[in-house]
Amino acid sequence: MQKFSIGSISLPDDNSPLIIAGPCVIENRAMAIETAEELQRISREQGVRFIFKGSYRKANRSSASSFTGIGDIEALEILAGIREVYDMPVITDVHETKEVTLAARYVDVLQIPAFLCRQTELLVAAGESGLAVNIKKGQFMAPEDMVLAAAKVVKTGNSRVMLTERGSSFGYHNLVVDFRGLAKMAESGYPVLYDATHSLQLPGAGIGVSGGERKYMMPLARAAVAAGVNGLFFEIHPDPSKALSDAATQIPLNEFSTIVKQLLHLYRCVHSLHSL
Repeated sequence: MQKFSIGSISLPDDNSPLIIAGPCVIENRAMAIETAEELQRISREQGVRFIFKGSYRKANRSSASSFTGIGDIEALEILAGIREVYDMPVITDVHETKEVTLAARYVDVLQIPAFLCRQTELLVAAGESGLAVNIKKGQFMAPEDMVLAAAKVVKTGNSRVMLTERGSSFGYHNLVVDFRGLAKMAESGYPVLYDATHSLQLPGAGIGVSGGERKYMMPLARAAVAAGVNGLFFEIHPDPSKALSDAATQIPLNEFSTIVKQLLHLYRCVHSLHSL
């Protein structure tokens, strides 16, 4: 499997999964800082390292009236500040080639949204940035085809690529996770992550927003860890009921420490079995 580092984080790591966590979108500085402080506390307590996630702008929204962001530079500066103050790598998503140069000045990892995972020019631009690239698997993509998306990045000379499962469209307003897909993507040789919150979405099932089934997060996350993923992705929020995006699936911040503890224990058990 392709091995690389993001800051002081090594991937893959048999002792600890990579965990990407943070709010769906940067809503304000106070909320982002509160979240980063809790992640730092969990990191020190449990010995796991995080990449802080926050979209600086939401380009794909169910309704034209949905919240899209507080302003690109303001949000990116908040992300850069978290990286500096909390010694934590940061990740954000990009939607067009012109966004790559801007975002790359502030973050450590660029994320390609699921709907855009086949956009060749975007993947190439992300690769040329020199940053690590996390490609979300499209809801319409066969898992074995994600190696072609990764190859577009690698062709630039940048092999620091991760692939993330986030569910597949199953009829209208529904996603399902085919756990065979995790193994199929792993055959590509790239680290594979499981998005434990977006996989629970019911896209467009709300009135102008996406619904979701947060209650199934732990069963699916445990299954993904048991299947051998290298990392996990979570959207978390101090008060999901007030979140300006993905309110139905974000995890309450005060519950996240327990979730990490359980999944970290399972991850280590799984990898100890692999070494037998």
